[in-house]
Amino acid sequence: MRFVIAMMRHETNTFSPLPTPLTSFGRGGPGGGPVDGARAIAAYRGTNNPIAAFLDIADAENAEIVLPMAANAAPSGPVATAAFETMAAAICEAVAAGCDAVLLDLHGAMVTEAHDDGEGELLRRIREIAPGLPVAVALDFHTNLTRTMVDNADVITGYCTYPHVDMYETGKRAGRTLMRALKGEVRPVMLWRSRPMLTHMLRQTPAGQPMKDIMDMAMAAEAGRQVLNASVFGGFPLADIPHVGLGAVVVADGAGDSAEHLIDRMMELAWQRREDFIFQVEPMAESIARAKALDDGPVILVDHGDNCGAGGNQDVMDVLADVMRQGLDDVAAGPIWDPESVARMIEAGVGAEVTLQLGGKTDMPALKLEGRPLEVTGRVRCITDGRFRITGPMATGTMISMGRTAVLDTGPVQIVVSEDRFEPFDTGCFTHAGIDPAKKKYVLIKSRQHFRAGFEPIAKHIVLVAGPGVCSSDYSLFPFRNLRRPIYPLDWNAPPGSPAA
Repeated sequence: MRFVIAMMRHETNTFSPLPTPLTSFGRGGPGGGPVDGARAIAAYRGTNNPIAAFLDIADAENAEIVLPMAANAAPSGPVATAAFETMAAAICEAVAAGCDAVLLDLHGAMVTEAHDDGEGELLRRIREIAPGLPVAVALDFHTNLTRTMVDNADVITGYCTYPHVDMYETGKRAGRTLMRALKGEVRPVMLWRSRPMLTHMLRQTPAGQPMKDIMDMAMAAEAGRQVLNASVFGGFPLADIPHVGLGAVVVADGAGDSAEHLIDRMMELAWQRREDFIFQVEPMAESIARAKALDDGPVILVDHGDNCGAGGNQDVMDVLADVMRQGLDDVAAGPIWDPESVARMIEAGVGAEVTLQLGGKTDMPALKLEGRPLEVTGRVRCITDGRFRITGPMATGTMISMGRTAVLDTGPVQIVVSEDRFEPFDTGCFTHAGIDPAKKKYVLIKSRQHFRAGFEPIAKHIVLVAGPGVCSSDYSLFPFRNLRRPIYPLDWNAPPGSPAA
């Protein structure tokens, strides 16, 4: 047998000012853009990613592996047309050359300059080339599910966790069902639903309510073999496109009432709990003052308005500025994205004292926010190449490159500054630069939920801080124009909508 295996992942924040060219798609790999063939296999085999599970499944089946594309970009603005066409063409050409199955590691929230459903467009093209070809897809928990995705795949599974610590398992679930279908053991039939809910990402995690019972229901049905697969998607709300929403997909073995009953129960429960999916924002200064009053550490300060894991710049300085203004001490902060400041520190050298206009290099016109650098003076403590391997439970084993990285020590605060953006879901972003976050009183990071994978185990306290940025939880700040309307909570009296919108 011959399998085409590929990765094309991007979570698109349509309000982000950051472009997404092809060169962005080297995240987690060797850098400099997508990789293929042996380089892609070497980069991802043995890691906690769906593509790694697909490789293991192919090996177990003694299948020939064709890997035309492994592309993974940090969340940012819409994907450039040239980038999407290059990636999609590589995958489609491999399919056109002939194969027995396709296994795809996708995201589910890709918006391109030309398509508001990047994954659906890729799957549509594959189906057009090979109408009867079996296709399995692993998707992120933040998928905005569409009819086009479902109509052009045979099996879809999604991450059941947030932070996403089950990425390998999600690929295994999809691949295992597809292998059973290839052998004639099952006949996959997919049902899907979507609800007009613009949920808050800080209230989505299946680790707690209101999502936990809903995801538990899906996982129990799959584990109990009531269905082949069942997945719930919290949706990615920072995209101004028609199909944003909370969704679910169930893969049944042939048509049956049990799968339909399951998916309807899950969606009904989500809709009943829609108010619980709204995060109540606390003013930034109050959160920092509350953190300052805590006695023991580490206290993890989470700046969730400028999270590069959801398309943020990672250079908005308001929270760090207030931490310094309020006099917090023994703080590790970062990574801050600022290539210019990194270059300044490298030029000055370790031990040199420098004054920097740190961060604030990026305007955010969609929210009418201007970048404001923070003037800081300190000593260059460390310079690194920014490379480290993930040891925590999310994306375990993946090699990360933050670009050249330097540490500025102001005395009260040690600031990690990097050339490339990285959401701190692993402590390696600090430890590789000689900072042990477990020994700090405060650790200031830019994240939402993924930080919990690496930092929750060392935290004595966690304080969420609502700094400004394109990942804000205040949806009234966003100029939505293309959402399906009515949609909750922008429209408080919104009806549940059609089951499969």
